[in-house]
Amino acid sequence: MAEPKNILSEIRDGILYLTINRESKLNALSYKILEELNNIFNEVNDNKSIRGVIITGAGDKAFVAGADINEISELNEVNARKFAEFGQEVFQNIESCHKPVIAVVNGYALGGGCELAIACHMRIATANAKFGQPEVNLGIIPGYGGTQRLTHLIGRSKATELLMTADMMDASEALKLGLLNYVESTKENAIKKAESILEKIMKKAPLSIGMIIDCVNAVYASDGNGYQIEANSFARCVKSEDYREGTKAFLEKREPNFKGE
Repeated sequence: MAEPKNILSEIRDGILYLTINRESKLNALSYKILEELNNIFNEVNDNKSIRGVIITGAGDKAFVAGADINEISELNEVNARKFAEFGQEVFQNIESCHKPVIAVVNGYALGGGCELAIACHMRIATANAKFGQPEVNLGIIPGYGGTQRLTHLIGRSKATELLMTADMMDASEALKLGLLNYVESTKENAIKKAESILEKIMKKAPLSIGMIIDCVNAVYASDGNGYQIEANSFARCVKSEDYREGTKAFLEKREPNFKGE
C-alpha cells in the first residue's frame, strides 16, 4: 500500500489504523485527503493482512471539522458537481468495503467530517464529540452523501431539522438518535472499544462479513432487491470452504478456523 502524505497509516494485528493528519487545520478534508482515502480503500479489500479498519483524526479537538473551505470557495457550477461526485465515490468506496470500518470520532465531526463518519459501518465517539452539517451557513448543502445517509440513520424529520438549522448535536444526543454505537470517555477508550469489536468480528468468516455489509447496504439502495441480494449472498457463502469449516467445527464442538475461502 502506497504511503499517504496526509493520512497516518499503520497495520497492526489485522487492523488498519488511519488517522487524518491535519491537526493544525482541525483535520479539514482536502481534495488530496479524499484522493488518499480513495487509493487506500481501493486496496483494502484485496489486502489479506487487513481484517478491519479504524479511522480517526489527529489530536483531540477534531475528527474532521469539515471540508477545506479554501477549496470550496474556488468552486463553480461545473467543477462543484465533479467535486461532490468524487466525494460521494470515495465515501461509497468506504461504505461498500468488505472489511468492517469503524470511525472513532474525537471532537468535531462537521460537514465532510460528519459525512465521512456516517459512511463508516459503525461509529464510536468520545464524550466531547459534536456532529453537524453546517453547509447552509455557507449557502450550500452537504455534497458527499450527507443528506442521504443522515436521513437513513436518524430519520427524515430530525435529519431535515439538523440539515436546515445547521445545529450541532453532542455525543449523548447522537447516541440516542442511533447515529452512534457507543460513547466513551476518552479517545484511547474509544479506540480500545473499536478494537474489541473488530477482534470479535475477525474471528468470524471473512466472506460472511463482506456479505453482511452488502446486504445491510442493500436496505438503503433504491435500485436493488435486498431480499434477493440476501438470498444470493447466502448461496455464495454456502459455496465457500469457510461454510464447510464452520458447520464442521460446530458439530465437532470446537472453534472454527476460517481462512476467507
